Amino acid sequence: MKKLILIPALFCLFMLNVASMCSSDDDSSDDNSPSTSNVNSNVTSGTWRVTLFQEDGTNQTSNFNGYNFSINSNGTMVAVNGSTTKNGTWSTYSDSGSTKFDITFPDANGPFEEITEDWRVLTSSASKLELKHVSGGDGSIDLLTFEKN
Repeated sequence: MKKLILIPALFCLFMLNVASMCSSDDDSSDDNSPSTSNVNSNVTSGTWRVTLFQEDGTNQTSNFNGYNFSINSNGTMVAVNGSTTKNGTWSTYSDSGSTKFDITFPDANGPFEEITEDWRVLTSSASKLELKHVSGGDGSIDLLTFEKN
């Protein structure tokens, strides 16, 4: 009889232990996320360069060497490298407590297609913007950092 009571009790203890090990470590909430107005005022002055683009653990920053980005208050984003110009758009919004920085370039492939994402803002200052994207498909993590020229 004692064994019949002991088995459910041990099972309950096991389940409580398993439940306590679970965490909510997703990309949707960040108490330290800067406000959209803070990000907007920081990024819309001067020109910027990509100092880090890491996709799936692979550093691909060199794909943006020589590009200077203008992030304009009208929602346009222009990347210029000599005679090459790439036109895109950007916006900020709040999503589940995190500030998002949405970048869109119409390129069908290449590095500008790779940064066309809804990025979570990790930090924003007058000289640096750090972004993170977690893929909904495979959970891979991409990082993108802009620094002011």
